[in-house]
Amino acid sequence: MTDITASPSGAPGPAPAFLTATRVFYDAVAEDYAEHFREELVSRPLERALLAVYAELVGAGGRVADLGCGPGRTTRRLASLGLDVSGLDLSESMLAIARRENPGIRFEHGSMLELDFPDGALAGAVSFYSTIHTPVDELPALFAELHRVLAPGGHLLLAFQVGDEPRRHEHPWGRPVTLDFERRRPEQMEKLLAGAGFAMLSRTVREPDADLAEKVPQAFLIARRPSA
Repeated sequence: MTDITASPSGAPGPAPAFLTATRVFYDAVAEDYAEHFREELVSRPLERALLAVYAELVGAGGRVADLGCGPGRTTRRLASLGLDVSGLDLSESMLAIARRENPGIRFEHGSMLELDFPDGALAGAVSFYSTIHTPVDELPALFAELHRVLAPGGHLLLAFQVGDEPRRHEHPWGRPVTLDFERRRPEQMEKLLAGAGFAMLSRTVREPDADLAEKVPQAFLIARRPSA
């Protein structure tokens, strides 16, 4: 079945190829991915600390969307930190795992490029390694959409791998799918965020951890929609 998305006129049309490729990839690897990264945050103390800082910035009970939530591990962590969090993902297979493992959290199907939230509805938005399949020329539209759904004073957290060349994953866990994982420079992302109206609060870059088989640094940006 062909994916559809709304065109600027509101009429349905074919989804961009990168969205379809992303959905197909994660539908194919969902169970393998969820098992492989089951204890992902356990071995990443800096990431846990940054999520705690982010939760404090948003404030207890703040409404937050975890965009590209996958199996919902980061979503669950944010909920444990006192946020009113929901998850969103393109992959129905990933969402099935997230709902199975987190029955008390709401998970919905959708695209970050067309969020089903009213203007200013969210106190926070999190994109933990989920912009990495979005082409760079689509990022301004994506960040504009994130800016739209955040209330004035709302906070955005982005995580991504640092670099200039994508990494191609071919046939992971023996599945017949391939997808490019884009790497970005923090300065590039900060410029795009500023162009969408965000004010930067922090930039954290962690060196690669050989014990986690990482090849490149990991970047974490926190930005804010200005109050005025």
